[in-house]
Amino acid sequence: MRIFTERTIMKYPVFLLVLLLLFKSGLVAQSAKEPWKEQQLIAPRALAEQIDKKQTGNILILSVGPDAVIRGSVDMGPAHEPEHFAKLKSYLKNVSRNKEVIIYCGCCPFDKCPNIRPAFKTLTGMGFKKARLLNIPKNIKADWLDKDYPTNDNE
Repeated sequence: MRIFTERTIMKYPVFLLVLLLLFKSGLVAQSAKEPWKEQQLIAPRALAEQIDKKQTGNILILSVGPDAVIRGSVDMGPAHEPEHFAKLKSYLKNVSRNKEVIIYCGCCPFDKCPNIRPAFKTLTGMGFKKARLLNIPKNIKADWLDKDYPTNDNE
């Protein structure tokens, strides 16, 4: 009695191919979840050091959350709200596409933030070559204020 017939052998490669394609599409979907790449994230400490050393002349820092607390940042308002999203787009129209633009929110953990994704997609969609996102995994209080990084209040 033969267990593996020619037909059974032919089924397995097709099955394996389908399985491989599903696995690959799952990886692509997972990696495409966020609109930014790892190298586009900037650590809070790195930005704080640039601000302290007054090395921010070529950087535009935009708050796309509820308040602009980081020293030198410009308040755009929560980017998930249509009027603030329009304000962001209008503000960016006259900014050089070669300027480093760093956005941040900090209202909540990254995975729940309604503001950073639409704002970041807008930056890249408008052709900004140096679009960056401040890596605030928890919130602005824990990842910036509690570390005594420079704020607009202590200029």
